[in-house]
Amino acid sequence: MYYIGIDLGGTNMKAALVNEACEIVAKKSIPTVAEHSAEELVRDMAHLSLDVVAEAGVAAADVKAVGIGIPGSVNSEAGVIIYTCNLPFRNTNIRKIFREVFDVPVFIGNDADCAALGEAFAGASKDCRHSMMITLGTGVGGGIIIDKKIYSGFNGIGGELGHMVIVYDGAPCGCGRKGCWEAYSSATGLIRMTGEAMDAHPESLMWKLCSRDNVSGKTAFQAEAKGDAAAAEVVDKYVSYLACGISNIINIFQPEVLCIGGGVSKEGDNLLKRLVPKVEKECYNRDVEKTRICIATLGNDAGLIGAAMLGS
Repeated sequence: MYYIGIDLGGTNMKAALVNEACEIVAKKSIPTVAEHSAEELVRDMAHLSLDVVAEAGVAAADVKAVGIGIPGSVNSEAGVIIYTCNLPFRNTNIRKIFREVFDVPVFIGNDADCAALGEAFAGASKDCRHSMMITLGTGVGGGIIIDKKIYSGFNGIGGELGHMVIVYDGAPCGCGRKGCWEAYSSATGLIRMTGEAMDAHPESLMWKLCSRDNVSGKTAFQAEAKGDAAAAEVVDKYVSYLACGISNIINIFQPEVLCIGGGVSKEGDNLLKRLVPKVEKECYNRDVEKTRICIATLGNDAGLIGAAMLGS
């Protein structure tokens, strides 16, 4: 038997045929048509699923379930997308519409939760019962896995780790609060802090790496590696904020593994060697077995595999 995982994004929607060993057998991506209604987008996903099955030479009857990772709030039991910021879903019964095209059991989940589930089944935390994942991109996404199942609260929207406040009345966050972890530990936050440091230090090597208009999450790390003092301050400040949030999470949940994904995670060991000592200094679990902090291993496939496993 096979499962299909779908990762719905604002730019593209991807589908993967996944076997019972959590291996991707076939994969296909098409653009997400911005002009399409919610119903049309659901049908697009259903047709994409049928296409990936056909291209793999598998019978549709051999597909046990379809799982869909949604960038928004979902009611997974009802199969309803409650709300998405950048797509036209408002209390949309995705399960009903999907099955009009492809009559197969349909499961839905938040996309960050699906990525965490993918790592739990086939990635960095596959040997653990209790794990967590954070993604450091435009925002800070998070997924909580307890006994190999997603924890999402009583209303389906739990696990918004990026929106705990770590600096009271601090930098504004897109959610409307101030001082959220996301405002400091996302790639967006890192870019903001890098730009502020460049403005304060016109002598910094960071100016030779980029202009003020094309600062990236790599800029401070690259300049620090070349000995730039201002960049080193940015990196240390960023990692300190990141460690603060991770320490809070570990103190609450004590997962066996906490894996880090997203663009900033590409710093790999360069990030971990700075981060782990700061986290261990702040964690309550000093005299017991410690949470292992590592880089996620599945990349963009994590959400596809995790979505597929929603129906396992």
